[in-house]
Amino acid sequence: MQGSLPAGEVQVTDGGAVGGVAEGGGARPIRIMVIDDSKTIRRTAESLLRKEGFEVIVATDGFEALSLVADHRPDLIFLDIMMPRLDGYQTCALIKHHRVFRNTPIVMLSSKDGLFDRARGRVVGSDHYITKPFTRDELLAAIGQHCKTPE
Repeated sequence: MQGSLPAGEVQVTDGGAVGGVAEGGGARPIRIMVIDDSKTIRRTAESLLRKEGFEVIVATDGFEALSLVADHRPDLIFLDIMMPRLDGYQTCALIKHHRVFRNTPIVMLSSKDGLFDRARGRVVGSDHYITKPFTRDELLAAIGQHCKTPE
C-alpha cells in the first residue's frame, strides 16, 4: 500500500492512518519512534506499527532516545512519561528545544490521565496525549493527524 500513496500522504480510514510514505518525495515509509521503559509497550507498539507499514525505532529511555532521534530523524515520536533517568517531560523538552527537531510531533503516552499531566505535556511541547493502555486505532489516528501533508 505504501507505494501507491503520494509523497507525504498517510491513508486514513475509519480506524486512522494505514501507512504511507514520508514527506520529501522518497518512497521511505513514515518513521515512528517509540520511547518507553516497558518492554511490553515497546513490543506491542512496534508490532502494531510495523504491520501497518511504518518503520519503527525503539528506545528504552530518554537518554537512548536522544541519540536515536539525531541518527534516525523520526517523523513522529511516541513518548512515555514515567521513565527512569530522564522522564518523558524532560525528553520532550530537550527534543523540542533543538532547532532541527522542534517540529517533530511528539505524542505523550501515559497511564496518568489527569488534567495536570496533559497540561504539563503541552508546556514542554507535546502535540498529543494518549492514555495507556492504548489501542491500535489510537496510535494510527495520532499518526494520521500529525503526519499528513498540509493542504
